[in-house]
Amino acid sequence: MPTFVRTDKCDGCKGQDKTACMYICPHDLMKLDKDGSETGHAMKAWNQEPEQCWECYSCVKICPQQAIECRHYADIVPLGGSVQPLRGTDSIMWTIKFRNGTIKRFKFPIRTTPEGSIKPYENKPKADMAKIDQSGFFTANSIHTTDRSQLLSG
Repeated sequence: MPTFVRTDKCDGCKGQDKTACMYICPHDLMKLDKDGSETGHAMKAWNQEPEQCWECYSCVKICPQQAIECRHYADIVPLGGSVQPLRGTDSIMWTIKFRNGTIKRFKFPIRTTPEGSIKPYENKPKADMAKIDQSGFFTANSIHTTDRSQLLSG
């Protein structure tokens, strides 16, 4: 079930050019209706292609107003229940409300690093393309190590 924005809660991330959900969506589905011409709700975010939603919950978790919801999977939340994440600086709290009124909360630590601080290729050696035909260069157990077509494209 795709995400949907509760317009009564959404504040468009206080009128910035890009909302938090627009920033985090891996499929680039979230959009801000600045003047209300697309949805009838000015300065509210919305999912422009619900059928394309990956249901990754990234927008649900990052929304500072808790305005984005998604019907959750039945193995986590039975029909009629709800789940709401609340992200803090060092953890995320999931509140699950069952249809009988029972509430359960789960708190998990999150890893936070400043944007752009991770350098995945730092201290890695440069690839030596002259060795690519050598047996075992790509992977020690590969049966395709001497077949260049398996290692390089184009």
